[in-house]
Amino acid sequence: MEVLRRSSVFAAEVMEVFDRSPTDKELVSQAKALCRDYINSRLVRAGVSWSKPDGNAPVPGGKLAEVSTILLRLGDELEYIRPNVYRNIARQLNISLHSETVVTDAFLAVAAQIFTAGITWGKVVSLYAVAAGLAVDCVRHAQPAMVHTIVDCLGEFVRKTLVTWLKRRGGWADITKCVVNTDPSLRSHWLVAAVCSFGHFLKAIFFVLLPER
Repeated sequence: MEVLRRSSVFAAEVMEVFDRSPTDKELVSQAKALCRDYINSRLVRAGVSWSKPDGNAPVPGGKLAEVSTILLRLGDELEYIRPNVYRNIARQLNISLHSETVVTDAFLAVAAQIFTAGITWGKVVSLYAVAAGLAVDCVRHAQPAMVHTIVDCLGEFVRKTLVTWLKRRGGWADITKCVVNTDPSLRSHWLVAAVCSFGHFLKAIFFVLLPER
């Protein structure tokens, strides 16, 4: 699959810390920048126009830009395998997009379920695909401010759940190993496992959220 061009004009500027062990704060900041980049890419692909208040923010540079490109590339493959799983997230969860609390609770519930059985890069990619799919839903339903809520939620989830795992791997740059000298068939199997798991998680979360609707 063709490597995607780097997303532009949306990701926040993040300090480059790949030549040393990153701090928790840096990992979370990078996670949010990557999320903004991922979401913007999906909004552009969906042909959705919206006004973003941080539109003049520069793109990530250096290693973080490479990480963003790879994350998008893996996300493309993941979404290609099951094109309907990461679309219409709100409808699949049967939630209202007019309540920040509902959107926040739903996203965090799905995120928690994705990582119930452990952490892998495939599940991390799945998390970003969920965030982007939900963000596209929000913008389409005239709730663009929810995009920033989703980015903040992802950052908080990373802080509480993924930071220790990321630090053991030296940071976000470790994801580049997923596409270097990797058999495409093995990578596809790895991504299929992530997307199939997410399909089950959606069903589980639907029933978790049902009493609150």
